[in-house]
Amino acid sequence: MNEKNEYPAGKKYAGIVVPMITPLTKELQPDVEAVKKIMLQFAQNNISPLVLGTTGESPSIGKKESEMFVATAVQCKQGNQIIYAGLVGNNFAEVIESAKCYAGLGADVVVATLPSYYTLTPAQMENFYLQLAEQSPCPVMMYNIKATTQMTIPLDVVARLSKHPNIKGLKDSERDPERLKECIDTYKNNKDFSFFCGWGAQGFSSLAMGADGIVPSTGNIVPELYKKMYDAFVSQNFDAAKKYQQETDDIAVLYQKDRTLGQSLAALKLMMHARNMCQPYMMPPLTELSAEEKNDFELKMDDLKLSVV
Repeated sequence: MNEKNEYPAGKKYAGIVVPMITPLTKELQPDVEAVKKIMLQFAQNNISPLVLGTTGESPSIGKKESEMFVATAVQCKQGNQIIYAGLVGNNFAEVIESAKCYAGLGADVVVATLPSYYTLTPAQMENFYLQLAEQSPCPVMMYNIKATTQMTIPLDVVARLSKHPNIKGLKDSERDPERLKECIDTYKNNKDFSFFCGWGAQGFSSLAMGADGIVPSTGNIVPELYKKMYDAFVSQNFDAAKKYQQETDDIAVLYQKDRTLGQSLAALKLMMHARNMCQPYMMPPLTELSAEEKNDFELKMDDLKLSVV
């Protein structure tokens, strides 16, 4: 394994970061062995994990279990990986406590969504990230995801926060082409601030425009395809990169189409279970797919001929 990230991205925070699922046992306890297996597959494909992100069911995972997931990911970390740890919560003191805890466990960066119970003003959003940046022992990244917070971090707020020495980037999952282009144009030449595209279908396009990295949930099931896509992009074989983007899009459609976000995560875990990567269990209030849904879904998986790894 390489001792450092092999890609010539030019920034410390760049490349492929997959929002790792949170594998659970039947008793809804952390499946440590599955975490180890997933982390190894990520490392073999030059992928870093975002632990406890949206795909990781972060709002539903308890404090003790969250700490165990972060600690296990850190223990499995290879020389070509950075550990990104998600921060989700409405109690600010607890968010700060988690940031300090994860940093103490060895996480390299914390990635924070906005507190989402109340609709915040732009000034309140800015104050939240400023306070977090001042108190977090490790670097902070902002995470804009309107689908779960029902809010958008305004770009002028992002611009001001990007100047803080402990705020190192933005992961943006809002499906807004104009916003995507403006963010990339603004930060692609900023050596101290990274932009990550969290819109899976725009992975290759965002890289081609100058994004520093991508955060595709589909990387949980086919990390090897994202390595191939990124390798092709770096070597400027854009036709091949587009082909791999299309292949990952086809897989994403399989588990996302006509499903809520929570249902899509259950389908993703089922796909990973078929590849012997984890169990299909979900943390309440999310649930597994019904028997009928599983049967129909498994037939569709057969059509894609996803091999067991």
